Amino acid sequence: MTKVIGILAGSLRKESFSKKVAKTLIEFAPEGFEFKLIDLNDIPVYNQDFDDHNEIPEAITKFRIEMSAVDGVIFVTPEYNRSVPAVLKNAIDVGSRPYGKSVWDKKPAAIFSNSPGNLSAFGANHHLRQSLVFLNMPTMQQPEVYIAHVNDLFDKEGKMKDGASKDFIKKALESYIIWFNKNAE
Repeated sequence: MTKVIGILAGSLRKESFSKKVAKTLIEFAPEGFEFKLIDLNDIPVYNQDFDDHNEIPEAITKFRIEMSAVDGVIFVTPEYNRSVPAVLKNAIDVGSRPYGKSVWDKKPAAIFSNSPGNLSAFGANHHLRQSLVFLNMPTMQQPEVYIAHVNDLFDKEGKMKDGASKDFIKKALESYIIWFNKNAE
């Protein structure tokens, strides 16, 4: 049976590095797995009134259904102001509600953070880990995936260039698959 891994890229920008990393991960999907980039573009900012008054926007319902159908999640995140980008945090909040019906519960996760700078979105990576603990998402601890100088890793067509970073990302993904298989229910 094919396992589906949802990939959430924490940037809405058309040419975002996180989306390019996510597309690279999709190319590396091993046999028996389907990797699916989940679109966050249309999800409105979460408002508890949506659930309290049963006025849930279609985009939220669609997202919750899509995330309920995945077996695991890989978060690919840049860093905004030393934390998780709003679009990614909003997706997490949308999926965690209504209380007691979280789409995230027990789904094995991994975090691949990236930055054009040296810090590789370290702050976003660790803030995201805090949220995943609360959401009861077992999260791969090793290898930690911090991708520095991400702006130098892609050619003009948006494909990741061969080299040490691409090799590291592939090995990290292989580690996630092994870890996923041990932790999936």
